[in-house]
Amino acid sequence: MTTDAGLRNVFAEVIYEDLPAAITWLADAFGFAPGRQATDDEGTVVFAELHAGAGTLLARVPERDGELSPRSLGGTSQQLYVLVDDPDAHYAQATARGAEIVLEPTDMPFGARLYSVRDPEGHLWTFGTYQVRAGS
Repeated sequence: MTTDAGLRNVFAEVIYEDLPAAITWLADAFGFAPGRQATDDEGTVVFAELHAGAGTLLARVPERDGELSPRSLGGTSQQLYVLVDDPDAHYAQATARGAEIVLEPTDMPFGARLYSVRDPEGHLWTFGTYQVRAGS
């Protein structure tokens, strides 16, 4: 069943308790390019865009009841997938910056190579060559 609800794109929004540290780490370890940011009245960054190719990650601090980073939650219920050209080179960069490895670089039966890590606040990330086909 398909519906035309005017959907145009989808973006992941991720909660970080220490957003400034997360922005720096995500840029250093994963190669995200920091984009627009918003600050509160004290000048603390509370929202940020992080770019990877045509994709954008929205990162922000908790602002509503029940919003926690995985570190505070004690687990995670989702993960983020990022397409990369060379998972092995990306793995080397992420591990050099202290990423916690969950799955070493692996060739999957569906033809992709990927690896998985946790960032300092516990978010689960997978980087690989699996190419998602929009609209399929």
